[in-house]
Amino acid sequence: MPREADLNTKGYSEKDEKRILDALGRGLLKEFPNPERSGCPGSEVLKRIASRTMPLAEAEKWLDHLGSCSPCYKDFSQFRKAYEFRRKRTLLAVAASILVVAGIAGWVLLQRHNEGLGGQTAMLDLRYRSLARGTEPSPGEPPLEVSRAVTHLNIYLPLGSSEGAYDVRIVAPSGELLVASSGTAKLTDHIISLEVAIKLFSVLPGQCMLQIRKTASEWNSYALVLR
Repeated sequence: MPREADLNTKGYSEKDEKRILDALGRGLLKEFPNPERSGCPGSEVLKRIASRTMPLAEAEKWLDHLGSCSPCYKDFSQFRKAYEFRRKRTLLAVAASILVVAGIAGWVLLQRHNEGLGGQTAMLDLRYRSLARGTEPSPGEPPLEVSRAVTHLNIYLPLGSSEGAYDVRIVAPSGELLVASSGTAKLTDHIISLEVAIKLFSVLPGQCMLQIRKTASEWNSYALVLR
């Protein structure tokens, strides 16, 4: 059995609240004016009763007054409406937050799903491409093409390249960095190849540039189209 003290500190049940509202309704119907506000509990008490933050045992002592004071009933009604409005607004805000979180989670899962479906390795053969040092690709050469679903690049480096650590990045025509990665080039079957992991699904499709350099050296640039 719960102790009486515990019951007195809990909020009202719907039955308790109905009893309070009935008492206030009777007072309103009797239309007891109280221009001097004699014996009125004050706005803070009414706010606590309206918002259910006052223990029922403490609210009981005000029921007789509230049942015979039209001004107090009017104030209570206004506080009650304000409380209900704030409560509904809070519930809507929580619901909106849940929808946003669910939307973001769904987007992440979709991207991971797409990544998994298209998680193939794209091979880029640069062995016979001109070395375009700097941030501009060589004119006249057709652009490389890569799907945005690709998660790994296997790059055959230009003839004369050496093994070691390399940086790889994809930049927009404006020079804005879109994605970056790094890896170690190795000699395999007489070909210097560089394998890097890269995430392209968040990059918009279109023209951009692939830039490669041996770490701390000058960039070499190649025209690239993301599909």
